[in-house]
Amino acid sequence: MVKTSVRYDGQLHCEAIHGPSGKQLETDAPVDNEGRGESFSPTDLVATALATCMATLMGIVAKRHGIRLEGMEVETTKEMSTDTPRRITALQSKIIVPLPENHPQRKLLEAAALDCPVCHSIDPRIQKSVEFVWKK
Repeated sequence: MVKTSVRYDGQLHCEAIHGPSGKQLETDAPVDNEGRGESFSPTDLVATALATCMATLMGIVAKRHGIRLEGMEVETTKEMSTDTPRRITALQSKIIVPLPENHPQRKLLEAAALDCPVCHSIDPRIQKSVEFVWKK
Protein backbone atom coordinates (compact mmCIF):
# COMPACT_ATOMS: atom_id res chain seq x y z
CA MET A 1 0.00 0.00 0.00
CA VAL A 2 1.34 3.43 -0.92
CA LYS A 3 0.13 6.67 0.64
CA THR A 4 0.06 9.94 -1.29
CA SER A 5 -0.72 13.16 0.57
CA VAL A 6 -2.17 16.16 -1.27
CA ARG A 7 -2.36 19.74 -0.06
CA TYR A 8 -4.49 22.30 -1.86
CA ASP A 9 -2.46 25.51 -2.06
CA GLY A 10 -5.21 27.70 -3.52
CA GLN A 11 -5.61 29.18 -6.99
CA LEU A 12 -6.21 25.66 -8.38
CA HIS A 13 -2.71 24.46 -7.40
CA CYS A 14 -2.03 21.27 -5.42
CA GLU A 15 1.12 19.70 -4.06
CA ALA A 16 1.32 15.91 -3.79
CA ILE A 17 3.85 14.05 -1.66
CA HIS A 18 4.74 10.41 -2.31
CA GLY A 19 4.79 8.78 1.12
CA PRO A 20 7.60 6.25 0.70
CA SER A 21 10.09 8.60 -0.97
CA GLY A 22 8.96 12.07 0.10
CA LYS A 23 9.18 13.22 -3.54
CA GLN A 24 6.83 16.05 -4.49
CA LEU A 25 4.94 17.06 -7.58
CA GLU A 26 2.63 19.94 -8.26
CA THR A 27 -0.54 20.21 -10.29
CA ASP A 28 -2.42 23.13 -11.77
CA ALA A 29 -5.73 23.32 -13.55
CA PRO A 30 -5.35 23.61 -17.33
CA VAL A 31 -5.91 26.91 -19.11
CA ASP A 32 -9.11 25.60 -20.70
CA ASN A 33 -10.54 24.85 -17.25
CA GLU A 34 -9.90 28.08 -15.33
CA GLY A 35 -6.26 27.36 -14.50
CA ARG A 36 -2.95 28.80 -15.56
CA GLY A 37 -1.52 25.56 -16.93
CA GLU A 38 1.69 26.03 -14.94
CA SER A 39 2.14 22.32 -14.23
CA PHE A 40 0.62 18.94 -14.96
CA SER A 41 -3.16 18.87 -14.61
CA PRO A 42 -4.69 15.89 -12.79
CA THR A 43 -5.77 14.38 -16.12
CA ASP A 44 -2.27 14.98 -17.52
CA LEU A 45 -1.06 12.72 -14.72
CA VAL A 46 -3.34 9.94 -15.99
CA ALA A 47 -1.68 10.20 -19.42
CA THR A 48 1.73 10.38 -17.76
CA ALA A 49 0.95 7.34 -15.62
CA LEU A 50 0.06 5.36 -18.74
CA ALA A 51 3.24 6.39 -20.58
CA THR A 52 5.56 5.74 -17.67
CA CYS A 53 3.87 2.44 -16.81
CA MET A 54 4.28 1.11 -20.35
CA ALA A 55 7.93 2.21 -20.37
CA THR A 56 8.53 0.65 -16.95
CA LEU A 57 6.99 -2.70 -17.90
CA MET A 58 9.05 -2.79 -21.10
CA GLY A 59 12.09 -1.93 -18.97
CA ILE A 60 11.41 -4.82 -16.61
CA VAL A 61 11.17 -7.27 -19.51
CA ALA A 62 14.27 -5.78 -21.13
CA LYS A 63 16.23 -6.11 -17.89
CA ARG A 64 15.24 -9.76 -17.53
CA HIS A 65 16.43 -10.49 -21.07
CA GLY A 66 19.57 -8.36 -21.08
CA ILE A 67 18.13 -5.86 -23.59
CA ARG A 68 19.18 -2.21 -23.47
CA LEU A 69 16.26 0.20 -23.84
CA GLU A 70 17.96 3.40 -22.70
CA GLY A 71 16.74 6.26 -24.86
CA MET A 72 13.30 4.75 -25.45
CA GLU A 73 10.66 7.47 -25.65
CA VAL A 74 6.92 7.39 -25.05
CA GLU A 75 4.68 10.21 -26.25
CA THR A 76 1.09 10.15 -25.01
CA THR A 77 -1.55 12.58 -26.22
CA LYS A 78 -4.66 13.10 -24.14
CA GLU A 79 -8.01 14.18 -25.59
CA MET A 80 -10.71 15.67 -23.39
CA SER A 81 -14.47 15.67 -23.90
CA THR A 82 -16.19 18.76 -25.22
CA ASP A 83 -19.41 17.96 -23.37
CA THR A 84 -20.11 17.35 -19.69
CA PRO A 85 -19.05 15.71 -17.56
CA ARG A 86 -15.49 16.76 -18.39
CA ARG A 87 -13.43 13.60 -18.89
CA ILE A 88 -10.62 11.98 -20.84
CA THR A 89 -11.99 10.48 -24.06
CA ALA A 90 -8.80 9.18 -25.69
CA LEU A 91 -5.15 8.44 -24.95
CA GLN A 92 -2.90 7.94 -27.95
CA SER A 93 0.62 6.69 -27.31
CA LYS A 94 3.65 6.31 -29.52
CA ILE A 95 6.53 4.23 -28.17
CA ILE A 96 9.83 4.88 -29.93
CA VAL A 97 12.02 1.85 -29.29
CA PRO A 98 15.79 2.13 -29.92
CA LEU A 99 15.99 -1.38 -31.36
CA PRO A 100 15.66 -2.85 -34.86
CA GLU A 101 12.20 -3.77 -36.10
CA ASN A 102 13.21 -7.43 -36.42
CA HIS A 103 14.44 -7.71 -32.80
CA PRO A 104 13.83 -11.28 -31.54
CA GLN A 105 12.06 -10.03 -28.38
CA ARG A 106 9.85 -7.49 -30.17
CA LYS A 107 6.54 -9.26 -29.45
CA LEU A 108 7.49 -9.78 -25.80
CA LEU A 109 8.36 -6.10 -25.34
CA GLU A 110 5.18 -4.92 -27.06
CA ALA A 111 3.06 -7.32 -24.99
CA ALA A 112 4.64 -5.97 -21.80
CA ALA A 113 3.65 -2.41 -22.69
CA LEU A 114 0.09 -3.39 -23.53
CA ASP A 115 -0.24 -5.38 -20.29
CA CYS A 116 0.71 -2.56 -17.93
CA PRO A 117 -1.42 -2.10 -14.79
CA VAL A 118 -2.37 1.48 -15.67
CA CYS A 119 -3.70 0.37 -19.06
CA HIS A 120 -5.86 -2.22 -17.28
CA SER A 121 -7.02 0.37 -14.73
CA ILE A 122 -8.20 3.04 -17.18
CA ASP A 123 -11.93 3.14 -17.85
CA PRO A 124 -12.65 0.97 -20.90
CA ARG A 125 -14.74 3.79 -22.40
CA ILE A 126 -11.51 5.74 -22.91
CA GLN A 127 -10.13 4.99 -26.35
CA LYS A 128 -6.52 3.82 -26.11
CA SER A 129 -4.16 3.34 -29.01
CA VAL A 130 -0.49 2.43 -28.98
CA GLU A 131 1.88 2.73 -31.94
CA PHE A 132 5.33 1.15 -31.74
CA VAL A 133 8.13 2.73 -33.79
CA TRP A 134 11.28 0.61 -33.95
CA LYS A 135 14.35 2.78 -34.66
CA LYS A 136 17.66 1.20 -35.41
